[in-house]
Amino acid sequence: MSESRFVDANGIRLHYLDHGGDGPALVLTHGLSANAHFFDGLAAAGLAQSLRVLSFDLRGRGLSDAPDDGYTMDDHGADLLGALDALGLDRVALGGHSFGGLLTLYVAANAPERVERALVLDVPAEVDPAVLDQIGPSLARLERTYPSRKAYLEFVRALPYFDGDGWDDDVAAFYDAEIEELPDGTVRPRCRPAHIRRAVEGTFGPDWAAVAAAVECPTLLLRTTDPFGPPGSGPIMSEDGARRTLARLRRGRLVEAPGNHITFAFGPRAERVAAELLAFVDVPDAIRLSP
Repeated sequence: MSESRFVDANGIRLHYLDHGGDGPALVLTHGLSANAHFFDGLAAAGLAQSLRVLSFDLRGRGLSDAPDDGYTMDDHGADLLGALDALGLDRVALGGHSFGGLLTLYVAANAPERVERALVLDVPAEVDPAVLDQIGPSLARLERTYPSRKAYLEFVRALPYFDGDGWDDDVAAFYDAEIEELPDGTVRPRCRPAHIRRAVEGTFGPDWAAVAAAVECPTLLLRTTDPFGPPGSGPIMSEDGARRTLARLRRGRLVEAPGNHITFAFGPRAERVAAELLAFVDVPDAIRLSP
């Protein structure tokens, strides 16, 4: 079981989950509108047995502070580095999913002395505004209130991302963790649409090809292979896009994982991904599974 903790960093209070473990530190950051519980399945699947796994709520998400401003990549990077300073972590394995993967590349490129290895989960170093169409149904959930937790989870389960596969108790717990109850008894996601829009805008500034090329440490690029989004969508990261990103990385390795942009991190699929991450971080006796 993880422990819920807080740390003051860069002028705000950040929430994180300490999954325990006595090995090297692995610091994880989640996707655009997600929260730290996204990594619970991977931690339970083996990561926390060999690594000290810390997963953070980024500003404006989960239980972290949600200031009106400060959602650029510079701001998120300063938050993360401030948290590492406060926790006495000089050099870590740093990983992130989706938006958190971009943040991982950004920090690894701009503070190379702090990142031993980078784990970039299902995001290419190419930011295309068209991806908003694929994640649109998920972002739409932020605009509404719901009569109950049960109603909210039923709404999420009906999204195309879980069409016939991938929903389980761990996925439900991940989405449940983002809910706040309003005074009238209704519920809504904690993160506010305005903050998420600012975070999206913050991804359009950096030259991501140059950022990827500047990353010096070994970097694992993980691509999921299943479609994600409305009918007709492909995977979040195309095969060609993954290859282009890999070509820009100095010391990159590409791994493909079954599942879509969300389901790869839960259930039986999480065991396979956890094994790949452990092997990359070079944990003794880790089992590497072929794509």
